[in-house]
Amino acid sequence: MTPLVETRDGRMAVRRPTGTRILLWSLGGAAGVAAWWWVYARLAGFASWLTYGWLGLARGTHLGGAVEFFTYETPKVLMLLVLVVFGVGVVRSFFTPERTRRMLAGRREFAGNVLAALLGVVTPFCSCSAVPLFIGFVTTGVPLGVTLSFLISAPMVNEIALVLLFGLFGWKVAAIYMGTGLAIALAAGWVMGRLHLERYVEDWVYRSGAGAPAPEETLTWPARIRYGWEAVRDIVGRVWFYVVLGIAVGAGIHGYVPDGVLASVMGKGAWWSVPLAVLIGVPMYSNAAGIIPVVQALLGKGAALGTVLAFMMSVIGLSLPEAIILRKVLKLPLILAFFGVVAAGIVAVGFLFNAIM
Repeated sequence: MTPLVETRDGRMAVRRPTGTRILLWSLGGAAGVAAWWWVYARLAGFASWLTYGWLGLARGTHLGGAVEFFTYETPKVLMLLVLVVFGVGVVRSFFTPERTRRMLAGRREFAGNVLAALLGVVTPFCSCSAVPLFIGFVTTGVPLGVTLSFLISAPMVNEIALVLLFGLFGWKVAAIYMGTGLAIALAAGWVMGRLHLERYVEDWVYRSGAGAPAPEETLTWPARIRYGWEAVRDIVGRVWFYVVLGIAVGAGIHGYVPDGVLASVMGKGAWWSVPLAVLIGVPMYSNAAGIIPVVQALLGKGAALGTVLAFMMSVIGLSLPEAIILRKVLKLPLILAFFGVVAAGIVAVGFLFNAIM
């Protein structure tokens, strides 16, 4: 919460940070980043020493490769995750759901689709918030197609996945992921808006009304930093187990799956690999941080980028729990159209990048 003080006339006001406090916050942040980078830069050497020195495993063995992968990637991904979630938490303090709703209200299609897809990247969103966000958008005049662009972009173009991809694979793969995810959200929302599917929204949604807008408070920078740390405690505290589990799966693939085996199953030569990867990914429920290590291991064993990208997008953007929650506000034909259009876009992205990369 924002710190308040009582003024001389008895009213409450926001306590603004002093210049000394701002300087201390800045110096502490710089020292923290320097310490983070010092540890991060030495993880590879530590993993090698732990695996082949302290544990005494032989280089070139399946077990040695798997253990080195696990001991290197676990602290690496968790450190990246903490840094990313903190930064995103600070950014998200500027984009409340109420502010996002106001920005999209009254926007015409296409321009609204573009803005909705971009806002979906930075706006707080999870499956549990899909219903109230949907109701709030639709009842305040946001077109259905624009609303769907937001609902597609928010989970699919996951900011955690984006930064982890950048840290693990470089800016090209991260840019491909972001660009294709935004394109799918934009195109799918626009297509479904053209189909005029409003009759497949549950009737009670339009009768519910948006309700009175929630009051917004102006946060100071120390409050925004605390917001970022609260996001770290909340999100990392909930997903760290799945991250470690994903790294363990990736370590098994890295250490024990022979080179070239995945190339025959998930490579460019198998035309059915992309739709199969999407079908496999839809029933899987995993967060972005947990699936990235698996993606890394798959690519390292010869899987094609387009196939792996399609698999990752289907896991993140087409989860069955989200479909079940959205069923509260959408009738079955609209849910099927939603999943069908998004899945078709993901398959098209997979084929495209298998062809050009």
